[in-house]
Amino acid sequence: MSEFTNKTLLITGGTGSFGNAVLERFLGTDIGEIRIFSRDEKKQDDMRHRIQNAKVKFYIGDVRDKRSVDTAMRGVDYVFHAAALKQVPSCEFFPMQAVRTNVIGTENVLDSAVDFGVKRVVVLSTDKAAYPINAMGISKAMMEKVAIAIARSLGKDAATTICCTRYGNVMASRGSVIPLWVEQIKSGKPITITDPNMTRYMMTLQDAVDLVLYAFENGNNGDLFVQKAPAATLAVLSESLKELYKSETEVKVIGTRHGEKLYETLVTREEMAKSIDMGNYFRIPADGRDLNYDKFFIEGQEDVSNVEDYHSHNTYRLNKEEMKTLLLKLPEIREDLQRH
Repeated sequence: MSEFTNKTLLITGGTGSFGNAVLERFLGTDIGEIRIFSRDEKKQDDMRHRIQNAKVKFYIGDVRDKRSVDTAMRGVDYVFHAAALKQVPSCEFFPMQAVRTNVIGTENVLDSAVDFGVKRVVVLSTDKAAYPINAMGISKAMMEKVAIAIARSLGKDAATTICCTRYGNVMASRGSVIPLWVEQIKSGKPITITDPNMTRYMMTLQDAVDLVLYAFENGNNGDLFVQKAPAATLAVLSESLKELYKSETEVKVIGTRHGEKLYETLVTREEMAKSIDMGNYFRIPADGRDLNYDKFFIEGQEDVSNVEDYHSHNTYRLNKEEMKTLLLKLPEIREDLQRH
């Protein structure tokens, strides 16, 4: 953590699951200051009372309002940009709200970071940005494009470095299926599953923080980083939870909901063709072409046709025992089982 010694870190959307995980990781270090920027005063107040640490400063604002972003950005060394509308159904019904937060809000954060000489910015994205089929994924895909375009315009030796991370579902995070199923199990209600054969990446919040820190340490302007991750079917996940809770709860298949995929793609075929395998991660460099149309339409890439996407159907698939081991890494599950 030497790069963070006496430095100031700003986390947009900092009261969410990711922000809390970053605080857990950083508060015991010699970081100078952590600024939590969000629009929810209740969550900020709850976090303030829970943490009670002088290193953590709170800023009320909205990424849609650049003036409020500028207020929080002064004197900042590094930014983790996590603010977003993430719920698929709400974005589907209010797509322009997703655009204003995820796309325009990101532009505001990055413009402000450049204006105030921030050294490094890591932008958090989602697997739903790859081959998006819903408004949330489309807005996140545009968010990535905005970040990479601004990074490309800055160039390699710029004072500010902007890179992106993309990760799959974070287990037990706000809005994920695990807390819902646990609640259904405990209340004796059927577990509602969209499709038992649906696969999802299984990442912990600590994995998400590790990915962001890896991008922070290794990113060049315009890079996109993806962490290799195992996946599981919803059937395996639900059965694993039932066994951990010693429950005979019925599983009720309700069918695929609007905007959902059978599997999630983390890296598209086109991105895999130019990706760099970093061991536990893929680095996808920014496209270096300029607006010379010939480079887009006359010169093609033969190898793209021979490459496969990296998705939750073809990554390593967890069995029930492996899934239970991973679930027991979640403090929420461990503590709940002790009380159960």
